[in-house]
Amino acid sequence: MAMTLITTNTESGDATSSFTSSIDSTYKLYIFKFIDINPATDGADLGFNGSIDAGSNYNVTKTTTFIRADHDEADSATQLIYQPEYDIAQGTGFQDIIKDTGNGADESGAGTLWLFNPSSTTYVKHFYCTTQLYHKDNGSMHAFVAGYFNTTSDIDAVQFKMSTGNFDGTIKMYGVG
Repeated sequence: MAMTLITTNTESGDATSSFTSSIDSTYKLYIFKFIDINPATDGADLGFNGSIDAGSNYNVTKTTTFIRADHDEADSATQLIYQPEYDIAQGTGFQDIIKDTGNGADESGAGTLWLFNPSSTTYVKHFYCTTQLYHKDNGSMHAFVAGYFNTTSDIDAVQFKMSTGNFDGTIKMYGVG
């Protein structure tokens, strides 16, 4: 299957990055690529949410899970851990996908989000995301996030937002089919 680049958002000092068009029945799979996401605030998180009203509101009910693997630069701390405090259980808030990113000039996060069949009016909308970042405490963090939007309405817009402050970086949206 071929990936077709639909939209590129290049952010510079912005708090959000929104995709409010072209999420429709053209593709059954949409992929978002995050490239060099660098927050202005040390330790800020990048989250995402969907909309069923063309971006007027980003508050779709979802259920999610969050797992991460860490390794610090000093080789003194490693972990693979399930973090229920980052899960959402039938909530409407933004789901964190890049956690605690450093804001130094050489620190950033990157990753990929897969959103399945967002225009379906029969099924919930599944997604999963993997991200890799330079953690604010000088180490590598790899996060695994998965879940579903618990709605049979079509998801027609997606927004990415920092937990605090602004960010620089690029987010690309692809259609696969």
